[in-house]
Amino acid sequence: MTVEHMERQNDYTRYLAHLAKEYPSAEAAAEAIIHLEARLNLPKGTEHFISDIHGEVEAFGKVVSHASGAIKRKILEIFGDTLTDAEKVKLGALIYSPETMLGILLPPADQEQQWYVDTLLRLIRVLRAVSSKYPRARVRQLITGRFEALVEELLYEHEEQADKQDYYQGLMDAIIATGHARTLIVVIAEAIQCLAIDHLHVVGDIYDRGPGAHLIMDRLMSYHSVDIQWGNHDILWMGAAGGSEACIANVVRISLRHGNMETLENGYAISLLPLASFAMETYAHDPCGKFMPQRFNAGDDSEGERRLMAQMHKAITLIQFKLEAQIIKRRPEYDLEDRLLLDKIDAARGSVDIDNRAYPLGDKQIPTVAAQAPYALTPGEQHVINRLKQAFLHSEKLQKHTRFLFAKGSIYNACNGNLLYHGCIPMNGDGSFKPMKLNHGEFAGRALMDQFDGLARDGFYTVGDAKKKEAGLDAMWYLWCGPCSPLFGKEKMATFEQYFIEDPATHHEQRNIYYALRDDEGTVQHILQSFGLNPDQGHIVNGHVPVIVKKKESPLKAGGKLIVIDGGFCPAYQKKTGIGGYTLVYNSWGLLLATHHSKAESDNDDLAVPDIDCTTEILERRDDRIRIKDTDLGREISLRIEELIALHDAYRKGLLT
Repeated sequence: MTVEHMERQNDYTRYLAHLAKEYPSAEAAAEAIIHLEARLNLPKGTEHFISDIHGEVEAFGKVVSHASGAIKRKILEIFGDTLTDAEKVKLGALIYSPETMLGILLPPADQEQQWYVDTLLRLIRVLRAVSSKYPRARVRQLITGRFEALVEELLYEHEEQADKQDYYQGLMDAIIATGHARTLIVVIAEAIQCLAIDHLHVVGDIYDRGPGAHLIMDRLMSYHSVDIQWGNHDILWMGAAGGSEACIANVVRISLRHGNMETLENGYAISLLPLASFAMETYAHDPCGKFMPQRFNAGDDSEGERRLMAQMHKAITLIQFKLEAQIIKRRPEYDLEDRLLLDKIDAARGSVDIDNRAYPLGDKQIPTVAAQAPYALTPGEQHVINRLKQAFLHSEKLQKHTRFLFAKGSIYNACNGNLLYHGCIPMNGDGSFKPMKLNHGEFAGRALMDQFDGLARDGFYTVGDAKKKEAGLDAMWYLWCGPCSPLFGKEKMATFEQYFIEDPATHHEQRNIYYALRDDEGTVQHILQSFGLNPDQGHIVNGHVPVIVKKKESPLKAGGKLIVIDGGFCPAYQKKTGIGGYTLVYNSWGLLLATHHSKAESDNDDLAVPDIDCTTEILERRDDRIRIKDTDLGREISLRIEELIALHDAYRKGLLT
């Protein structure tokens, strides 16, 4: 036996000894093997995919609560013709929003007891159905909380068994008599929501536009099983939390652009007072017409408040251009010199030169841009960004949310044969992956995404190495707006042009060729292969670019191999897209696409309790049900079984006691 072989054998023996701490006997190892072998044959858990939430906390809460119609389908399957359509709708509504619906559905006092009994029995039947794909230990883990022992008793005791009928009825009577029926209904409804979905995938863009990104993050942190693929708006907030001044300026600008200060001020306690003071002084006589907040988020703001937001908006925009120029100059590998436009302004003529053409400036009042040093921050601007940076770095809640995004997130994820990413794989016209020089090397495709993922983590977590941290933070800004960013996917971000040039031709942001090539099945198969996935069975789940249903655009690309699930959760997009968003469900029978309708589409006055506002379409249905043994989890369990068998053998041979 060689020395190397002996070392490997010793390492393996040490590992088995470590495993023995968790399974201290042959019987314990055997019991675990039996449970895990059985678990492999359970149906695969249901996966739920959602993207481009953009701060719309109410829409997000509804979709997650009804699991994109999965719970409704289960109710229809269980009760068939035994309940009326109205009764099924009411039962579903009670599960999705139990606290609210109890106040609406509760009958008069003389009918209350029977209603509680009927409702509890129906809820228990639904709970049994959604928990059937889980082992008991997992169900117990997911329903831990109030009345967990009672819920478990109701779940596994069947009221129709002759020997247990009186016992079961006694449980019901005691629940109602003690006044806890309402609480139990809420507990069971929440357990159904939890068990209906085994895992949630968020395919990017939690932040910006809507007012509740911080509330969505709170809910995701309490969700039982979730992963996140970062979107360009997410990485922008993550970069800001890490201290990137350019990211901070962009975050504040976008919040002001959409008239949405809720997440910044109330969610993360970031004060904009220094910016407001500077803006009022600098732009006191400037109408700032191009910088008025967009109406869809303006709410009840007064004209004075809107004017102040416009002044702040303009002030932070010019600060942003100067901070971005600092990155562009120190990162020549980003190849973004064409975005340096402040030095191309001719104040005397009131124009700016772009690509050897002079364009008239739509807004000529730019007092903080000096002709001799256009990219130098004024003392007032420097004070503003210093104060904002301190606020972002010391926002405890923002820091907690960002750490969660890193812990549960990545640029892409390969799960159960499917590839998930928010934006794109940067490509050339011939279908090859577009390379970029980064980190003293050249990378493309999956390797480029891995490099950016690592740089982002360096930017947030590095301590004591200023250059490494700066490189990581700069990369996070590039991921927000760079032409080779897999999260952005456009040749440029025309922010300056959109604010300062009237000619709409300069506002166009050309998409990467990926968005044309993703219609080709061969291209999609090539992408899947490059990530080590089966091109015949796998799919790509993509967000970022809304599907314009009004123009007959389909969310299914490349013969259904690529599925786009950005349908416009944000109300600002819904007039353009024609719907209220897409989500995807992958259960043990196959793939279902859920179409969520906008409020105008889903209003229904026929029922006192409205039905959920989504319809589902079966994309793929398997003849044979997918089992856990066919999934990534199944492969992990199989490896664990092999280790436990080795441990069991070691006990039986006396190698371990």
